[in-house]
Amino acid sequence: MILGIETSTPQTTVALGNEHGIVGSALISTSRANHEMVVPTVRQLLRWAELDPAALTGVAVGLGPGLFTGMRVGVATAKSLAQVLGVPLVGMASLDLVAVSYRYGRRLICSTVDARRKEIFHAFYRPVPGGVSRETPFQAASADALAAELEARAEDVLVVGNGALVYRRTLERAGNHVEIASAAHAFPAATALVELAIPRFEREEFDRVYDVQPLYIRKSDAEIAWDKRRGGA
Repeated sequence: MILGIETSTPQTTVALGNEHGIVGSALISTSRANHEMVVPTVRQLLRWAELDPAALTGVAVGLGPGLFTGMRVGVATAKSLAQVLGVPLVGMASLDLVAVSYRYGRRLICSTVDARRKEIFHAFYRPVPGGVSRETPFQAASADALAAELEARAEDVLVVGNGALVYRRTLERAGNHVEIASAAHAFPAATALVELAIPRFEREEFDRVYDVQPLYIRKSDAEIAWDKRRGGA
């Protein structure tokens, strides 16, 4: 029984599942920060599923890229739970979770997450038997830069994720070979996280707790402000 925690975007999700499917899930999406609700939501989800915490055999967590505070809260919570329960831990990229929801198509997939500051976290994926294969590293770029990259590609591309929705008008200028996916699977979900993590648990491909860290693709606002102040000094 695997617990999944995904907090890298404004949608906080937790899920419980095993090789037979998802047992339960919960989603919190509000206009304010809601990551402090992770632990209470996990407790409530266990009660709904009539499971004791001792029934958990592993914890999976979304690593981002995404919102800095959310990533840190999710990773710290998952690491603490894994240590307290004495179960293995697996971390997975949040952009992978968005992309895998579209694995049954044939087009190239561009998975996106709104990075704020007028930028988009993204990576390109290709559907393969059983899932998707990431073809590029994780990147942060402006909407105009991503639109130019999409325009340069000589094949049909499906752009997915909330980054695509936020910057739809800019990305649609890339041409008729580019389609923006609907909002149905726009955010990385803990249900997808559990589904992808279970084979890793079965193969005992665990991560060392110390090695599980948020995916920081760029510096935080605080680090950028500090660099500017230091440069001015």
